[in-house]
Amino acid sequence: MSEPVKKVSIIVSQGSLEGVYPGLIMANGARMDGIEANLFFTFFGLDAIIKKRIRKLKVATVGNPAMTLPGGLPFPTLLGMIPGMSAVATAMMKSEMEKLDIPPVDEFLEMIHDSGAGIYACKLAMDMFHYKEDDLLEQVDGILTVGQFYEASAGAQIIFT
Repeated sequence: MSEPVKKVSIIVSQGSLEGVYPGLIMANGARMDGIEANLFFTFFGLDAIIKKRIRKLKVATVGNPAMTLPGGLPFPTLLGMIPGMSAVATAMMKSEMEKLDIPPVDEFLEMIHDSGAGIYACKLAMDMFHYKEDDLLEQVDGILTVGQFYEASAGAQIIFT
């Protein structure tokens, strides 16, 4: 029998709704089960913790092979290029999440932070995109280098979303 998971470190690297929510759901689930959790936002995943970007997260409609139309029909990539399609897909996804009582990203991050999880920004990505500490949500516990992230993750299962 394997040892129970005691700690997870989740890397969020995508800035779309479908790229951010898996990490939030996994971190929340870990905390609900008493598992220590850290979230590390890097590259476009930073959008989820940047004050000016958090409310602009959208569903990626182009290049998403899992995207389907209502009824399960495949979503042609060309449709995703039509202006407004991402907004429509985003509204539909948010509506479905609301029906399931899944909170918006900012509320979810606040809940996760309040539960004791660590929320961190990647220093390299912050520098690359010219973000400053003031650009981050107040729930962000710090800006870490990759080495510091690995130190904080000692003994953890590392999950890349």
